[in-house]
Amino acid sequence: MTVAGETPGVQPAYVVSDGGIMTCRTWRRTSGALLMLAALIVMPGRPVFAQADFSGTWGARLQEDFPERIPGPDLGDYLGLPINASARQFADSWDPSRITLPEEQCRVHVSPYIYRGPLNLRIWEERDPDTQELVAIKHHISTYDQTRTIYMDERPHPSAIAAHTWKGFSTGRWLGDMLVVETTHLKQGWIRRNGLPMSDRATMTEFFVRNGDVMTRMWVLRDPVYLTEPLVKSEDFVLAARSLPAQNWLYECHPVVEVVRPKGVVPAYQLGEATFFKEFQDRFHLPKIAIDGGAETMYPEFMDKLKQAK
Repeated sequence: MTVAGETPGVQPAYVVSDGGIMTCRTWRRTSGALLMLAALIVMPGRPVFAQADFSGTWGARLQEDFPERIPGPDLGDYLGLPINASARQFADSWDPSRITLPEEQCRVHVSPYIYRGPLNLRIWEERDPDTQELVAIKHHISTYDQTRTIYMDERPHPSAIAAHTWKGFSTGRWLGDMLVVETTHLKQGWIRRNGLPMSDRATMTEFFVRNGDVMTRMWVLRDPVYLTEPLVKSEDFVLAARSLPAQNWLYECHPVVEVVRPKGVVPAYQLGEATFFKEFQDRFHLPKIAIDGGAETMYPEFMDKLKQAK
């Protein structure tokens, strides 16, 4: 009997995997023997991807956004940041002498910001001793002596009422050889050292890419409280050729009384009291709509509006 679509004398052979029929090859009868024309073997199992190894000690390269990251930004400079009116008002009331308070002197930078300053960064992997499956990637940051865990075992993020920390709760996944990290449960922090705040509802997505001895960290911050659009930044790191002495990893911070104040006083400006933003505005001859920031100041089209305002 010949099945419709078959050729007499030819026996169809199908290669089947757990995903269904993958391909078809034929066997021909020649002089009573079988001559194999083609065969395909499909082995089930987990896909294997090329995964970068970020292990090692890394040093920050600070040429990108240098004035913001090392000398520090001007007070009142919000240009190019997608902030809303609430963030602007928070920053306008910011008094830099607040960080002289003992409870503020050793306050840790949150993970979206801490990579932007001077630091030594040590990265290593934690693997299951029996299966060698990657469980977590660890970052030890010399600034404030912080250790961050990026879970790689597909565990879920905790509930919204779980504790928030300086580093947050981070999970990672591979996209080719790029490490993608999602972070939630962050404490309140800041996005710029001139008082611009980040709320404890902010979330961050990071992309770590390695090219030889250079590692690039790109990150996207979303904050429904203080940002109207995502904030995107990046930093570069270079692999250290030699290991650093142990003392370079220590961060001894002991708060002291730097300024004598009445108990309970927190330095701050009342609405309309601060005038420091005028210094930045006058030095660079910018209109107020520019230094006030906002999402529109991030885009090239804002130049037309800026020209009309002058």
